Amino acid sequence: MRTTRTRPTGIERTFGDHEMIVTKTDPRGVITYANDVFLRVSAIPEHEAVGQPHNVIRHPDMPRAVFKLLWDTLEEQKEIFAYVLNLAADGAHYWVLAHVTPSYDAGGRIVGYHSNRRRPAPAAVAAVADLYAKLRAAEARENHTPDAVAAGFQALQDTLDERGMDYDELVWSLTNGPGR
Repeated sequence: MRTTRTRPTGIERTFGDHEMIVTKTDPRGVITYANDVFLRVSAIPEHEAVGQPHNVIRHPDMPRAVFKLLWDTLEEQKEIFAYVLNLAADGAHYWVLAHVTPSYDAGGRIVGYHSNRRRPAPAAVAAVADLYAKLRAAEARENHTPDAVAAGFQALQDTLDERGMDYDELVWSLTNGPGR
């Protein structure tokens, strides 16, 4: 279990186009399963990964507003695709195109979440990194976390409105865009 926050080293890690990172969590986001690709890329041994909150890999440059969108979407019992910057235990960072879905029991209650992550195209990462920098700047102007999340979320909504699309459409425009 990591007791201190890992600092980013600026070293980027990638994984193969044919590989998929897979994790499962309980309803609170605590990791219950992690595949070998996740363990290798995140540099977290399995015995340390399982039982940890999934945000153990949260990179400080990842806008909080995107996680608000993710959780809001999952609470509506919908799937979400999102570009996410993660932080490995050794300080390396890695980008993923995440697909997160709720998992249900026989009674239709959410029992956790399943996430598959693929390696995104460099052009998509460059485009989303610019957007995320704009969201982080909006968040940084606020002194309190709830205000920062709200400011980042508003900046995201404003950008999407300017482009005439929702986040899902943005993700797919980047995913299916040039270079893919």
